Amino acid sequence: MAVTAAALVVVAAGCGSGGGQPAGGGGAQGSGGTSATIALFLPESKTTRYEAFDRPLFEAKVKQLCAGCKVLYANADQDPAKQQGQVESALTQGANVLVLDAVDASAVAPLVNQAKQKKAPVVAYDRLISGIGYDYYVSFDNVKVGEVQGQALLDELNRRGTTDKGQIVMLNGAPTDPSAGDYKKGAHKALDGKVKIGREFDTPDWSPDKAQQETEQAITALGRDSVIGIYAANDGMASGAVTAIKRAGYPTPPPVTGQDAELTAVQRILTGDQTMTVYLNIRQQAEKAAELAVSLAKGERPPAPTTSNNGSADIPSFLLDPLVVTKSNIKDTIVKDSFYTADQICTADVGSACAQAGLR
Repeated sequence: MAVTAAALVVVAAGCGSGGGQPAGGGGAQGSGGTSATIALFLPESKTTRYEAFDRPLFEAKVKQLCAGCKVLYANADQDPAKQQGQVESALTQGANVLVLDAVDASAVAPLVNQAKQKKAPVVAYDRLISGIGYDYYVSFDNVKVGEVQGQALLDELNRRGTTDKGQIVMLNGAPTDPSAGDYKKGAHKALDGKVKIGREFDTPDWSPDKAQQETEQAITALGRDSVIGIYAANDGMASGAVTAIKRAGYPTPPPVTGQDAELTAVQRILTGDQTMTVYLNIRQQAEKAAELAVSLAKGERPPAPTTSNNGSADIPSFLLDPLVVTKSNIKDTIVKDSFYTADQICTADVGSACAQAGLR
């Protein structure tokens, strides 16, 4: 959904076009007398959840809660400098609240400080911004995400009886994303001392292509028969790992983890190319962030159930629980919640696998 900066328009009351520099400003008088401009910044579009779910769900909830509120939207396409320009542009246009999923969460404290100077509250979305205090953090329990991924991989290796027959490869997320560090920490908590880790990578930009290259490199270095499993921190990187596995000609593919419940990942789970994914209730996350943004625009500060220390401050936090999805519970999780319909999942090439899983 790449859109040039010149083509961008305001996403007002849940409609508009995305990417590039946010535009617009101000806000019409809405229900209850509320008028505000809320800016939403997402980090990239390679991970399909952001454009397909986070953005439209957030916009729809803001519209529901505040008819007079406008939403400025921008996607940074994994470019920190581009995101800096987007945030500064939104502040110049008078954004009242920022909801920021930072490309580099360790480097955006100056932007948060600019928002403070303009008295615009900040909600860190999905990634914990470090180095400065701000208003709220909305995400999942990221250490737990990594832990359930690692445990799912270990459980599958134990089921196959291959835990002590070789080594695993770890494909962690982008080193600029603090969430990736949390996933990594949780995965090691589950895996260390229970299976040998042959190779481990911190994958720039969460890139599927780089994950494929890393997997190919590990298979070449360790030997095909020695690689018994792949820990991939998200579904995009899992797709790269699966491509490498297929090219290597495994008679039985080793287990591969994932996260985000991307549609293609769900299909890979059905066909046996991927073992599991982590289903994050993105609707709950996006809607909570929208609720907080509207409350802040009204001058309200709802209490948070916990805090997260970012190295400089304890940030009021809403942390949601992850859920492991395998072939056995796709119907009772993803389909039941209407994250995807059975028709969306069960395309012609996975029809028989859908029937076996009870989706048809």
